[in-house]
Amino acid sequence: MPTKFKEDGFVYEGRGQARTQKLVKYHIKGTPKQELIDYLNNPSGKPKIKQKCRNELTRRGIKIVWTSKESNELDMSRLR
Repeated sequence: MPTKFKEDGFVYEGRGQARTQKLVKYHIKGTPKQELIDYLNNPSGKPKIKQKCRNELTRRGIKIVWTSKESNELDMSRLR
């Protein structure tokens, strides 16, 4: 079974009696790259799902480069 990014959900279409529901599956293969990167940068993200995101980005051939906020702040202070 494919890896899930988040739980399955329903999308409701139409109004009144004509309203239908459609099951939507959130597989990690179909998740956009930017959404995976945003989840990795989210401090409140779950570690298990972050690892799934790292594995998927590696599978897609995307190299992740980590930078710390402290190093960016130090570089900005040198410019002043």
